[in-house]
Amino acid sequence: MATRVYQVRGMSCDHCKMAVKKAISGVAGVKDVEVDLATGRVTVTYEGDLDDARVREAVEDAGYEVA
Repeated sequence: MATRVYQVRGMSCDHCKMAVKKAISGVAGVKDVEVDLATGRVTVTYEGDLDDARVREAVEDAGYEVA
């Protein structure tokens, strides 16, 4: 397993946090997602190859932005 950290903009509440977590969790290979609302840091634990474009797309589809 490996981890990758993203900076996500636009989150301001627990609902935002859960929306981002749910969106990224649906990306192939993702095993866990930890969202730090205060800093906007999202840590993704995954197996195999993680497609950054799919992660960004999932975040954007949820209404947020990957910095």
